[in-house]
Amino acid sequence: MKELMLGNKAVARGLYEAGCKVISSYPGTPSTEITEEAAAYNEIYCEWAPNEKVALEVAHGATLGGVRAACAMKHVGLNVAADPLFTISYQGLNAGLVVCVADDPGMHSSQNEQDSRHYAIAAKLPMLEPSDSEESRVFAKKAFEMSEKFNTPVLLKMVTRVAHSQSVVDTEERVEPDRVPYVKDPAKVMMTLNSRNAHIRVEERTKALIEYAESTELNRVELGEDTSVGIITDSTSYQYAREVLGDKASILKLGMINPLPEKLIKDFAQKVDKVIVLEELDPIIENHCKQLGIKVAGKDTFPICGEFSQNLVRKCLGMKEPEHITIEENVPARPPVMCAGCPHRGIFYILKKKKCMVYGDIGCYTLGAVAPLNAMDLNVCMGASCSGLHGFNKAIGEEAESNSVGVIGDSTFIHSGMTGITDISYNMSNSTVIILDNSITGMTGHQQNPTTGKNLRGEPAGKVDLEALCRALGFNRVRVVDPYDLKAVEEAVTEELAAKEPSIIISRRPCVMIKGTVHKPPISVDESKCVGCKQCMSIGCPAIAVKDKKAHIDPTLCIGCKVCSQMCKFEAI
Repeated sequence: MKELMLGNKAVARGLYEAGCKVISSYPGTPSTEITEEAAAYNEIYCEWAPNEKVALEVAHGATLGGVRAACAMKHVGLNVAADPLFTISYQGLNAGLVVCVADDPGMHSSQNEQDSRHYAIAAKLPMLEPSDSEESRVFAKKAFEMSEKFNTPVLLKMVTRVAHSQSVVDTEERVEPDRVPYVKDPAKVMMTLNSRNAHIRVEERTKALIEYAESTELNRVELGEDTSVGIITDSTSYQYAREVLGDKASILKLGMINPLPEKLIKDFAQKVDKVIVLEELDPIIENHCKQLGIKVAGKDTFPICGEFSQNLVRKCLGMKEPEHITIEENVPARPPVMCAGCPHRGIFYILKKKKCMVYGDIGCYTLGAVAPLNAMDLNVCMGASCSGLHGFNKAIGEEAESNSVGVIGDSTFIHSGMTGITDISYNMSNSTVIILDNSITGMTGHQQNPTTGKNLRGEPAGKVDLEALCRALGFNRVRVVDPYDLKAVEEAVTEELAAKEPSIIISRRPCVMIKGTVHKPPISVDESKCVGCKQCMSIGCPAIAVKDKKAHIDPTLCIGCKVCSQMCKFEAI
């Protein structure tokens, strides 16, 4: 039947229809919904893994067990999974393996704008790129077929606009292949001669894949009446080209982005007067065309940074943009802020008060960097706060150790923080790491993680004891604080920074947005006591505003955490 679906949901549907049995992933926008939607199918075992490397290894293990498997991650997650990915490319499979990666042009929710097509080239793996939801479903199924035909993992590359846009999907029934028996094969041990032979097989596979790319329906020529210009494009750029140039345009749409065809591109170029390559981010297709000796316009016409749009394509092609209404008013910006009552707010307030150097990490708490808290100095990637802080303190010494902390969320700590704090305890810097335990993976939409005691489907699961884990990793000083208690937080931070050994502070309070969380009644301001000093505004709580020079608390937002009341010297709150 036909159904309107998000691109990510359509991928999940395609995995289901293809008979996928195991999916292991780590959540990351814009990829998260693939696994969440797949979990709605009882025929597929779905899990959240501690990180993307583990997820890929689990999925690969499942294919060795003879069933089709998949994993999903965002582009920076592919960095984490790259280690096994490159070797699995050599080693091969027993059943189909699809690796879904979602890029984020425009960096809507990411710390960088990398182009995952480079990984397909570097790992010598086929990569498919759908441009709408129906293609997302079909390409997911096709990826399994290719995986088993060529004995290779297949990368399925999404982007934010495809992953989070809806279009019509024509669903089909599930067809589940028989399990492939496991047969012991010493050649799969990747060392010395085996690895050398495997590399030769991979190069032969690439040649076969190029031949496949020449004729596969994944790539198609749409030759229109207008052959003065030919557009070679992929992914969402294809949709922009069609919308801007109309049905008369001549387009070569590439759905298989690695390896790229050669003869198909040359033949298309001969049928048009001029070739323009329309692709977001890096000039992958453009460079390939130039290597084939084809003169093309590309990044000399379109930007190398950021997300494209219909009007951007029109502007770059010198076309007139459609009339539109603009608002001349200087509308105030609305930067993202932590929720009213967010447990991270108290921690950052104290760290700012103490003028600490704060090495941040990836999660909701990254918002501690924005005004008015301005309490986070930098962030790099998952887990870097722990190991980065260690390096910072080793470089400067006692002066830094007494005034610097790392902050990391509970899910991020499990993802990549454990190895970082192990380096701290093993190599003995007097570093203080604050684990912001809000009992959920918050930034990507409230997914469970190994510290919550529930699995992906919300069922009871094994639970990591953070205090015991940190002690087992060599920390003698491990303490838990309630971030709503500002006095206790300040006391803990002061004492641990003064300590002459590594220490862990666990800030424990559930995220206020977790379903079922019971909040206290909202608090209010006694205007007769309020002097309008605005001290309560310094924590940036969206429930607090100033009206007629007096503080005001919105009862529809306030959850009664009372952090602001602890800041008021006049007891007006």
